Amino acid sequence: MKSNHLIFYSLLAVSLVFLSGSLLCQEKVKEDYRPEPGQEGKDVRWFPTPQALVDKMLDMAKITPADFLIDLGSGDGRTVITAAKRGVHGIGIEYDHDMVELSKRNAIKEGVNDRVEFIETDLFKYDFSKATVITLFLLPEINLRLRPGLLELKPGTRIVSTTFTMQDWQYDDIVKIADNTSKWTTAYLWIVPAKVGGTWKFNGGELKLVQKFQIVTGEIIMGGIPSKITSGRLRGNKLTFNAEGIVYSCTTDKNQMTGTSENKGQVIGWTAQRQK
Repeated sequence: MKSNHLIFYSLLAVSLVFLSGSLLCQEKVKEDYRPEPGQEGKDVRWFPTPQALVDKMLDMAKITPADFLIDLGSGDGRTVITAAKRGVHGIGIEYDHDMVELSKRNAIKEGVNDRVEFIETDLFKYDFSKATVITLFLLPEINLRLRPGLLELKPGTRIVSTTFTMQDWQYDDIVKIADNTSKWTTAYLWIVPAKVGGTWKFNGGELKLVQKFQIVTGEIIMGGIPSKITSGRLRGNKLTFNAEGIVYSCTTDKNQMTGTSENKGQVIGWTAQRQK
């Protein structure tokens, strides 16, 4: 009987040693994990954004430590980590478990793990409304699916995309790098515009504004006489436009605009209130 017990415990010990070794081996494999460019992901194939372009993207977004960055589809974490090196807190959203674990290890190696977080989840299920800067390297159709939510972000939020645009939402800026080793050398910037479309009561007259993303058209009606608005453009909550050679500039705050008009060197202050 004792002999049987000894045999049982010996076999158990051998099994535990084998299992422990197997787990250590698996952990070693994970620690050695290196993604392959072009490998399949949930929605896109993974390709790394060249580090030089990551730097230019953050420059173009004018990122500062006051910002909060969210990278949608964060891959190996390089964009979030690069921002963290500039003092920015950020989150990487990534569906692939191995990528998330790799990003965490990379953040530790770079000494910024206290300023970053990598979350394993579907980017369409994550609430990114707290971001002041969004970065992404996704396909055009995915950008288009995300676009309605991006347009609801706080005016002035910056969105930077590697390679792919937002289709008819015209970009505000573009940057390119020279890199013969990669075909991913272009990035685009959008600044979420305030919502200004509608009718505004304006210094005894009316402003009738038509908005398509950051482009604004319409007319000013003074004394019953309409003047066409040209060159109207929003940059966050800053609106500028021209009417009959007069340049108007203002800041919008939900239902009010406050600004100046300049005509042949004469500057006059003005306000407008939203009517509908």
